[in-house]
Amino acid sequence: MIRSLTGQSAQQHIQDKLIEKAKEYLSLTNLSVAEIAYRLGFEYPQSFNKLFKKKLNVSPLEFRQGFHSRIKQ
Repeated sequence: MIRSLTGQSAQQHIQDKLIEKAKEYLSLTNLSVAEIAYRLGFEYPQSFNKLFKKKLNVSPLEFRQGFHSRIKQ
């Protein structure tokens, strides 16, 4: 059903939602990347880092640093 509505597999849809929530946490909180990974249900922070980088081509820390540098400008 998700594929017919979104054109994505259920796994892709879930991953995209996780990444959106991760971006929110990285932008709006001071939680560590590991804390964010655990909150999102990852057993290992490395798995979260790998997925994040695969989807956005930047690590979670690079995303956070880039976000904060854009805000300061």
